[in-house]
Amino acid sequence: MTGEGRVNLKKVLGLFLILTALLAPSGCSRETVVLDAEDLVLLEETGVHEAEENKGNGSGEETEAAEERVEESTLFVHICGEVAEPGVYELPEGSRIYEAVEAAGGFTEAAEPGYVNLAQVLADGQQVEIPDRKSAAGIKQQEAAADHGLVDINTAGKPELCTLPGIGESRAESIIAYREKNGDFARIEDIMKVEGIKEGMFARIKDKICVRGVR
Repeated sequence: MTGEGRVNLKKVLGLFLILTALLAPSGCSRETVVLDAEDLVLLEETGVHEAEENKGNGSGEETEAAEERVEESTLFVHICGEVAEPGVYELPEGSRIYEAVEAAGGFTEAAEPGYVNLAQVLADGQQVEIPDRKSAAGIKQQEAAADHGLVDINTAGKPELCTLPGIGESRAESIIAYREKNGDFARIEDIMKVEGIKEGMFARIKDKICVRGVR
């Protein structure tokens, strides 16, 4: 018989003797059941094994719960533009933009790092675009122009151009036609190259127009 079989047999025998003694008629003499040291050791070992098994099962459940918490504590962010390896990255919750940039291989040589707040905390599903220096400058200038209510003569459509003093639909169309033929204006004074707009007209609108935010 194997060691495990002997353990089970002795355990059953001990329990049987105890139950027999407890269930004996009250009028009869009861035989005292004495468990020797080996029986006690075997019973203790059995209890220890059962406790270890229960502990092991609990650990498995705790591990699964911990894994679920780990999954819940991550986020996905799309970083594009002037980074070495644009794409979607999985990052720990609470990560900041600079960590997303590092995950994407860092900035390219053309990048403008100062355009974005690198310390900003990321949100799940967020897209972060890193522009090049030229694009960043143009965007900032356009934003500044918009804040001051200026009309960018390189991007404005007919309705916006018509808000300028002395600029009606025909002159607005002339500005757009000139722009399409010759490209963007380099400075606001270049608008006088448009037919029908001379120094007098320019003096009336110069404080209300911009070229990429430059007055």
